Amino acid sequence: MSARRTIAFRTGCAWRYLPREYPPWATAYGYFRQWRLSGVWQRINDRLRALVRQAAGRESQPSAAILDSQSVKTTARGGPARGFDAGKQIAGRKRHLLVDVLGLVMVAVVHAASVQDYDGARVVFERVRHRFSRLRLIWADSAYARKGLPGWVRALRERRKLHLEVVKRQPEQKGFVVQPRRWVVERTFAWLGFHRRLSKDYEALPETSEALIYVAMIRLMLARLA
Repeated sequence: MSARRTIAFRTGCAWRYLPREYPPWATAYGYFRQWRLSGVWQRINDRLRALVRQAAGRESQPSAAILDSQSVKTTARGGPARGFDAGKQIAGRKRHLLVDVLGLVMVAVVHAASVQDYDGARVVFERVRHRFSRLRLIWADSAYARKGLPGWVRALRERRKLHLEVVKRQPEQKGFVVQPRRWVVERTFAWLGFHRRLSKDYEALPETSEALIYVAMIRLMLARLA
């Protein structure tokens, strides 16, 4: 079963066109969907992230994280939650990733590309408010500093003293420049790009897209731990 999921995910093959020597495609997809609905993919991701961090000599739970977004195109049958990112001129969906300093995904949120970064960030923080007890610092770019979001974050996690630090681009910098801290999450987006199923957003539901991000990280972390 795992081999069949790998074929569908790594190569971008549609479920219905998986090789016949494996169990029926509906069985493979059924397990994937069941695990998505029950949060199994995210829990496996969380457990493996802790193991990779410990193997790297770090605490199992992160105290700092980096937040960024990526807009990707959808297909003609991309389903709901689609929009147009005017800044990047992309019609499709937007992926928000919160990663630790090793680039390992903590939270993945997918929504229409038309949703502004600061509004998408609120969804991210809602998902971490009861998790990651050691988290104290989040780095992000200036797009997340609008509409008073840093103050909103502090109010949300006042007892835990969570701080949002904006990594600003220097005025004298021209063209593409690697920004401190933010390069970590950009590298994670590049890792995801190695999986053809994530080269675009092919999924009908954004929740399925989120699950596939966790599956990608699971594969990468298993390789590190092997």
